[in-house]
Amino acid sequence: MAGPMGRMMAGGGPDQQSLDFKESGKRLLSQFRPERATMYVMLLAVFVSVGLSVVGPKILGRATDLVFSGIIGRQFESGSSKAEVLAAMRRRGEDGMADMLSGTDFTPGKGIDFGAVGEVLGLALVVFVFAGLLMLVATRLVNRAVNRTVYRMREDLQAKLSRLPLSYFDKRQRGEVLSRATNDIDNIGQTLQQSMGQLINSLLTIIGVLAMMFWVSWLLALVALVTVPLSFYIATRVGKRSQPHFVQQWRTTGKLNAHIEEMYTGHTLVKVFGRQEESAQQFAEQNDALYEAGFKAQFNSGIMQPLMMFVSNINYVLVAVVGGLRVASGALSIGDVQAFIQYSRQFSMPLTQVASMANLVQSGVASAERVFELLDAEEQQADPVPGVRPEELRGLVSLEHVSFRYEPEKPLIEDLSLAVEPGHTVAIVGPTGAGKTTLVNLLMRFYEVSGGRITLDGVDIASMSRDELRAGIGMVLQDTWLFGGTIAENIAYGAAREREVTRGEIEEAARAAHADRFIRTLPDGYDTVIDDEGTGVSAGEKQLITIARAFLSDPVILVLDEATSSVDTRTEVLIQKAMAKLAHGRTSFVIAHRLSTIRDADTILVMENGAIVEQGAHGELLEADGAYARLYKAQFAEAVAEVD
Repeated sequence: MAGPMGRMMAGGGPDQQSLDFKESGKRLLSQFRPERATMYVMLLAVFVSVGLSVVGPKILGRATDLVFSGIIGRQFESGSSKAEVLAAMRRRGEDGMADMLSGTDFTPGKGIDFGAVGEVLGLALVVFVFAGLLMLVATRLVNRAVNRTVYRMREDLQAKLSRLPLSYFDKRQRGEVLSRATNDIDNIGQTLQQSMGQLINSLLTIIGVLAMMFWVSWLLALVALVTVPLSFYIATRVGKRSQPHFVQQWRTTGKLNAHIEEMYTGHTLVKVFGRQEESAQQFAEQNDALYEAGFKAQFNSGIMQPLMMFVSNINYVLVAVVGGLRVASGALSIGDVQAFIQYSRQFSMPLTQVASMANLVQSGVASAERVFELLDAEEQQADPVPGVRPEELRGLVSLEHVSFRYEPEKPLIEDLSLAVEPGHTVAIVGPTGAGKTTLVNLLMRFYEVSGGRITLDGVDIASMSRDELRAGIGMVLQDTWLFGGTIAENIAYGAAREREVTRGEIEEAARAAHADRFIRTLPDGYDTVIDDEGTGVSAGEKQLITIARAFLSDPVILVLDEATSSVDTRTEVLIQKAMAKLAHGRTSFVIAHRLSTIRDADTILVMENGAIVEQGAHGELLEADGAYARLYKAQFAEAVAEVD
């Protein structure tokens, strides 16, 4: 299939390459530069919170030692020292017990000192409460920094879309571009919200716990570190397997959204041509592709947590065995081993958390790749600063040796020259693909000329800002565009941004476009709400609304691209009269297929293959018996055949 329907069903698009995960991750983090102050305070809060949390087990270990010392002390009579008790035990052959108790600070005959235990537990409670409060502050700051960063990324993306040339959107599906601006941005926000603070906390916890472990026992710390290379190997291998699937997941999401958007927009045509099954099949294929990519991404990254838990349990067993032997030898107290076991858990837990967040991080970076790809797209040529503007806008348009091509190797317009006097109406006719609309696109600077130049009142339009140029041009296209809102708001859209439009001006423009009558028949008149599809009004009525919008803009130059193609013959006659009134004193460019509508034009241009092959008034061109005469006779013969 060719044309829009073929593209609709194909579902393909550009930008298929997979980008660099590492570089995209760095670039995503660089987006936080404006939040440096917030991030520094957050890091300080996390640092202190983690420090307090790390000290906690050591304090609890002291409480365990106090309880154990009291229990042991009660077993012996008072009046003797610890050394004497241990010496007596060795004389009785209880060397193993003596070695174990040598690492315990007990006093014979003295039981548990509940006051000291209470003080230690109180200190631990204060430490943990402050650690929790600081982590709450850090979480709040992370959320603030993330939301501001995503907010700026949305702004950057919106600004970028406004700077992209029309050719960018011509080559891409709208739904795919929208998916980057919505789904991918939302995914980045969720990823950063759920992982950023936790990742920082986990990394600082690993460092702090490791320091405390070496402080308590360097031997046990080395035992605990035995499993770290295995954890790193697992995380690296699983991450490399998962990342391509996450990239594919979000790419497929964009394709699926593009398909849904196109099928919804064109649902009437899909039904008319009986393409429901083909559309459903296309949806099913892309939905299956999304399921496969999502399943593989989540499965590959999901196995990381159980693998890391397995490694953590191995670590726990090794620490428990070696720690028990150290207690038995008297090298460590029971409280120290208890603290160390807690530290081993604290050490393994952030490693597991980092691993479990790998799927989130990879998914977020995959979305970031797509967003950065859009932000890096080639922009349209920047407006000159300051822009030049004519001293007075009169509507003198001149094309001087203009050349243009959409593709470098395929010329469309070559060496086209044309001068249009202010207030004149120029009609452009010719077969489909002759370059009629392209000529208007060049005048509006939707595309830049490949060669030559176009001037407005003697000023090269390339030296003008686009806003300044387009502010003086009113345009009515064959494809109508309305937005969700009232009819009055849609008509008022044609006025300058800085000007407040009155209801009287809106109604006057509607009357000039012969739209007032049908608007007043609607339930709420000018306050009738329509959606972006124009539901509730016919194609011709939508065209009348857009023509009223052009009336309200009061332009110096009018561009009418088949503006009356969707209205009936009677309305067309009325619009022609209104257009003649509107065009009085203004330069007008009229693109038309029905030659009967442009008989009164000052100049008629006949275009073929991007070149003007004939130009002149209606009568002159008929007498010349050339391309225009052939077109006119063909339409006349067609009209006669229809009557017969």
